[in-house]
Amino acid sequence: MAKKVYLENNEEMLEFGAKLSKSFQAGDVVYLNGDLGAGKTTLVKGILSGMGYNGNVKSPTYTLVEEYPFSNCIVFHYDLYRLADPEELEWMGFRDNFEANAISFIEWPEKGAGYLPLATKEIFIAYQDEGRVVEIKH
Repeated sequence: MAKKVYLENNEEMLEFGAKLSKSFQAGDVVYLNGDLGAGKTTLVKGILSGMGYNGNVKSPTYTLVEEYPFSNCIVFHYDLYRLADPEELEWMGFRDNFEANAISFIEWPEKGAGYLPLATKEIFIAYQDEGRVVEIKH
């Protein structure tokens, strides 16, 4: 099943993420696909806000992963853009993060091919005019 929505700006991306937050549960692995600057991190900020997180949400571009603890689960936000070799994930022990009480959002999942669990959902973000089209596949 796929769902598409057009979003005009970052505010709409954040609002959409907040609404979308209700559709995730512990154990989900979500691949985030889109060009640089398409809004993947902005969407995750909206999702975290919708889950009740009020702190600073930063892009994991340089750290590869940011962790957000909640009372019922942990949210991991990965950005694999700078990953030189998928095997680096194994060396860093990332497999341990994919646990039953975690939700994982993974930007640039193709960079971790062969070392990532299968996605439970995929989100595709593409430029369209001045806005973005977001497509969700389950």
